[in-house]
Amino acid sequence: MVEISTSILSTKKGKESETFFALEKAKTDYFHIDVMDGKFVENDTYQKMLEYSSYIKRISNLPLDVHLMVKDVKQAVDDFLAVEPNIITFHYEACKNKEEVLDLINYIKQNNCKVGISLKPNTKIEEIYEFLPYVHMVLVMTVEPGKGGQTLLKDMVEKIATLRKYVESKELEIDIEADGGINLQTAEPVKQAGANILVAGTAILIAKDFGVIIEELRK
Repeated sequence: MVEISTSILSTKKGKESETFFALEKAKTDYFHIDVMDGKFVENDTYQKMLEYSSYIKRISNLPLDVHLMVKDVKQAVDDFLAVEPNIITFHYEACKNKEEVLDLINYIKQNNCKVGISLKPNTKIEEIYEFLPYVHMVLVMTVEPGKGGQTLLKDMVEKIATLRKYVESKELEIDIEADGGINLQTAEPVKQAGANILVAGTAILIAKDFGVIIEELRK
């Protein structure tokens, strides 16, 4: 069963509570929290996402899916652990070496949180194979991280398929999340390639009825 993680990045100002309640009613599986620091990526959403996460935590029981696009991963992990997320995903490219990747994986797990590892489009999927036995999820960026509303890069579908094949050959139980440019047209090939969690933001938030589009994406 495919799950939907709704990115709240493009939530309209002043419509936050209305949007979050509507998403819960529409049965999104997760709230996707796009955390950017203005250094690892151009945009800076850090404080806004901390505020949104804290607010959601007060009004909803739905899990938070935190995606860190930041240089100082350890600091961001500490900041976002306070909102008790279901999972924290960090970027492989933000780490200096293999030891740092493993240290972060262990640190997040020790704080009773699931852990995911994410890759930018230009990073080869094979680079993270050695970490797969220790993580709960791989987030494959299907656009360059840092902005909402981009078009899905078609060759990322093949990357997801390669990862799914490897995961199954090693009998690993991990989720594969696709993030970027997901809409009703692009969701199908991404699902067929093996992604079982889809991150969608713009496609959901511009819809008249969140529930209808979430159900369509899930099919």
